[in-house]
This record gives sequence, structure tokens and C-alpha cells, in this order.
Amino acid sequence: MQEDSSVQNENTPDTSQTEPQRTGRRNRLIVLGAAALVALGLGGVAVATGGTDHPTPAAVSLDAQSRADAASRADRSVRESSTPVTPSLSPTPSPSAISASPTKTAAAKAKPKPKPKKTTKPTPAWVDPMPGAAVTSCYGQRWGTLHAGIDLALPSGTPIHAAAAGTVTQAGDASDGYGNSVFIDHGNGYLTHYAHQSRIAVTVGQKVKAGQVIGYEGATGDATGPHLHFEVHQGMWNQIDPAPFMRARGVDLGC
Repeated sequence: MQEDSSVQNENTPDTSQTEPQRTGRRNRLIVLGAAALVALGLGGVAVATGGTDHPTPAAVSLDAQSRADAASRADRSVRESSTPVTPSLSPTPSPSAISASPTKTAAAKAKPKPKPKKTTKPTPAWVDPMPGAAVTSCYGQRWGTLHAGIDLALPSGTPIHAAAAGTVTQAGDASDGYGNSVFIDHGNGYLTHYAHQSRIAVTVGQKVKAGQVIGYEGATGDATGPHLHFEVHQGMWNQIDPAPFMRARGVDLGC
């Protein structure tokens, strides 16, 4: 009996060492089985969804592509609208402008300059009857008698000018040694007298202007040489000194 017991003890496995190993293998099998079930479930879902005509992933991909294209177009339109447009500095001329004659165009643009108006200084109201002449005698007593004017000398034939505007009242020989004379009434109570002329250039009643030539220097009448005897009358034959009278009117006769 004891032998059988020993035999039995030898054939019986030692459960104290193999039990933990079995437990570990069982746990691993459970985990692997669960994983397999999960994989099968996912596979079934994939198979179930894969049977449709329009797979969901493809639809999502197309929608994303459309949005990307729309965003690109919007960005391009913003960039194009924000790009400044530089105007052309030299516009293309029209065919009619090109065919136009350059000579005619230049002539149309080049307007003739207006000619400057000739300006002349206005003639003073009173002027020197013989400018540049030398004074040979002034107004006053000479040889015991009144020399009633101023003698102005230049070569014979020098033009004599009206001292102011007026009307010729006498033109010819004035007698009393004056020779050929011209009298001009200036309409203000004063007359001027131009004696010893070689030739007279005006007639009685003629209107003359200041500075107008009325005759030419000579030595007619009682004259020792060619000269102009110039008098100023305040009323006919009421001679006054011509020097202060003319000086008051801007003309210096040198006396």
C-alpha cells in the first residue's frame, strides 16, 4: 500500500508550480480574443459601409478640395483687386492724330506773338521853339531900346516849331524890322511870335500842334545874321519876358 502511494505520488503532477502559468496563459488568451473581436467588429463596420456607392471618406475629400479651390479663387480675386493699376503715361494716339501733318500741328500750336504797340512819349503842352539853339540875346534893354524877345541862333534853314497848340493869326512880313513872321494865338490870352524866318510853312487860320514845324530860320527884316527872334504877347503887341513864362511851363530857354 505504501508502494502504491509512492507510485501515485510520483505520477501525480506538482500543481503548486503549473497553476500560475496556466492562469497567465488564460489571461493572455482572453486579451487576444477580445482584440480579435474588436478587429472583427471594425472590419464588419468597414464592410457594411464600403457597400455604398459614395464612400464617406471620398465625399469628405471632395468637399475639402472644393473649399480649397474656393479659398484660392477668393484669395486671387482679393490680390488682383488690391494691385494698383498704373496709368499709361503715353496713351496710344488715335489713327487720325498719327496721320495728321506735323507741320500743320506745329503751326496750329505756335500762335503768332502779338506785335508790341509802339509807344511814344506824349508831347508836352509847351516845347522849345528851336531846340539846341544858342542864346545870342535875352529880353530887356539893348542899345537904348527894349529888346522884347529872346534871340536863338542855329544855321540858316533850321526848322522852327510852334511852342504850343493854337491857331495861326498872321503869317508874312510883320514890318517894323521883324521880316517874315508867324503869330499863333493859344486861346488862353497869350500869343507867340516867330520873326526873321527865311520861309514860312503855315497859313492864316491853320490849326497847329505843339512842336509842329511852322517855318525855317533866316535873317529877313532887321537882322545881323540868321536867328529866331521869339516873343510872348499877353494880348497882341503886349510883349512879356519869354524866359520866366516858358520856364513856368517846363521849358528853359537859357535866359
